Amino acid sequence: MKKISLVLVITALFISCGSGESKKTLKEANGRINHLLVVMKNSEWQGQLGDELRKIIAEPVLGLPQPESQFEVTQVPPDSFSSMFRATRNVLNVGIGEETSFSVSSNVYAAPQQIITIIGENKEALIAEIQKNSEKIVKIYKDADIISVQKNILKNFWDPTQIETFTKQGFSLKIPKKYRKVEDNGEFVWYRYHLNGDNSMELMAYTVPITSKDDENGNNIVAIRNAFGKKNIPGQIDDSYMMTEEAYSPHIFEVEVDGKKAFETRGKWEVKNVYMAGPFLSYTVVDKPNNRLVVVEGLTFAPSINKRDYMFELEGILKTLKIN
Repeated sequence: MKKISLVLVITALFISCGSGESKKTLKEANGRINHLLVVMKNSEWQGQLGDELRKIIAEPVLGLPQPESQFEVTQVPPDSFSSMFRATRNVLNVGIGEETSFSVSSNVYAAPQQIITIIGENKEALIAEIQKNSEKIVKIYKDADIISVQKNILKNFWDPTQIETFTKQGFSLKIPKKYRKVEDNGEFVWYRYHLNGDNSMELMAYTVPITSKDDENGNNIVAIRNAFGKKNIPGQIDDSYMMTEEAYSPHIFEVEVDGKKAFETRGKWEVKNVYMAGPFLSYTVVDKPNNRLVVVEGLTFAPSINKRDYMFELEGILKTLKIN
């Protein structure tokens, strides 16, 4: 019989620990949001296998002004995967073994925790398995981190029934109480969280009627966004207002939010005639029963500092959207 590799021993340990863990009280997982612990041999991490992984986990986040990778990554060899690492929130276990496989285990050593194990019977098979599951790898960790963000930041949120725009327009978000009201006039709502200095995170929500198939198909998102900014988000000087950056088109994807067809838009905002800009994320939800689009948006103004985690927090909030 072939000698079982250390990777397979660790994989078996993952499974055996997971099967009996329901009888135990798991410790709280550690590790920051958007952080990933990679468990694989140093020689493999530094070679072609590591290169293939980095194409996935170090890919830049869309819509940010400066490149920021999907995850902050720490790598340890299998024989260093000791108790100090086992409670890590997100673990990716990769290596050569006897049979090619892809598996996911939850809450093995801690909670919440996601452990993905990718085994290849040789280097070529492992690379193929990594490539085949590239989107799944990112989605599993991101979905789990969104849930963690929502649990943490939404422990104390403003009562949506006390926000006029939500009650009048028939939709709601769970906005953490660290955000303060800027505007709530029954037509649109705007909340802000001040970071250090003049930096801030902004949340906005409003509705617009559906007037064409282009509205339903996501073809007018930039025009709708710019019209809203011109009317409601003025700049510091005359004829200045928030708009979508003109130099580059935003990234738009069809998704589902609150069980409804929606469009996720990631790009950059700017203030016309003023040197202010930053990233934004919006969800435009097609609310056919009410013949309208429900638009929820988060944006960050934080020059010269990393913004990935700020935008990720806003994403967690925006995904609490509920439409009556």
